[in-house]
Amino acid sequence: MANVLPAEKRLRVLAALVDGNSVRATERMTGVHQRTIRRFALALGQGAERLHNRMVRDLRCILVQVDEIWGYVQKKQARVTPADPPDVGEAYTFVAVDSLSRLVIAYRVGKRDQETTDAFIKDLRARMLVMPQLTSDGFAPYIPAVGASFGTSIDYMQTVKNYRSGSRGRRDDHRYEPPRDPFITKSVVYGAPDPAKASTSYVERLNGTTRHQNGRMRRLCLAFSKRIEHHRAAVALTYAYYNLCHVVKTLRVTPAVQAGITDHVWSLDELLETLLVEEEAAAPEAQPLTHREPSAPARALPNNRGFLRLVTEPTPALKQRRKSEPPPPPASPVQVVPPPPPEPTRGPVQLSLFDEPPTEG
Repeated sequence: MANVLPAEKRLRVLAALVDGNSVRATERMTGVHQRTIRRFALALGQGAERLHNRMVRDLRCILVQVDEIWGYVQKKQARVTPADPPDVGEAYTFVAVDSLSRLVIAYRVGKRDQETTDAFIKDLRARMLVMPQLTSDGFAPYIPAVGASFGTSIDYMQTVKNYRSGSRGRRDDHRYEPPRDPFITKSVVYGAPDPAKASTSYVERLNGTTRHQNGRMRRLCLAFSKRIEHHRAAVALTYAYYNLCHVVKTLRVTPAVQAGITDHVWSLDELLETLLVEEEAAAPEAQPLTHREPSAPARALPNNRGFLRLVTEPTPALKQRRKSEPPPPPASPVQVVPPPPPEPTRGPVQLSLFDEPPTEG
């Protein structure tokens, strides 16, 4: 790449790409031909994927959220014909983020099906050392994928948001407004997760940041990908920049610094030099998981099988069972003993002040 573009041009192209500009917009801003930009972006994305495999592994994240982002390659799914290659059409990006550090742990680009979901959850499992609490939306393929990779001992909960308008009709200008009645429904799939910590808000916020930093994933625009390999490279470059260079305002550091992967905020120059010289790194392999320390009082089970936690409130299953049980029979009435009747009162008695001798008859 050094023989193709000077260092200043490469840095300007990288800055334009990670700021959400399209290839043609980057061409107008930097003066570099669009074919050169595409080749350079592909090399950067492949280096970002290798860098992610090397750095993001052996994590101890205890709260993980997963979600998928819609996108497409070359044409939308409704326009796909049987003559098109299998990679044409919708291309969802599955992503897992740590709730505490906002670190992007794993991602996978593919169709929104069981095969891509299994590969995504398997990659997430390979990067973990602690059994986390996992939260996702109501996408059904998550359930068998999580059970196959993490087992049924994981604390896994699904949160479903109801965007339907219901029986009441909504005007066109209010169709994106969520209903005020039960909007979020949480259901336990595996284990005993904490409902207060089960949420998908951070990963959904990440989706908005991703669409801002990656022009190929925006809606209703012409900056979509024409080939799947370029789309995967753009996604990898976006998440590498987000983890290492993007400062989260609430944390005041980058996700990689907060997670302990690196000790400083990377600059664009450092990211560019690392991506161009990054060597091939093997994907991480699954390691034995240890159970996280519970915050509530608990007792460790033998053979590292987890913890026996103290339940202070009835579980949802126990609450449901109690509702279905018939009410207990009423207790027999208590025999009330009436109080004893009051003693009869005597009439007035004349008292004498002096002892008078008895009268003779």
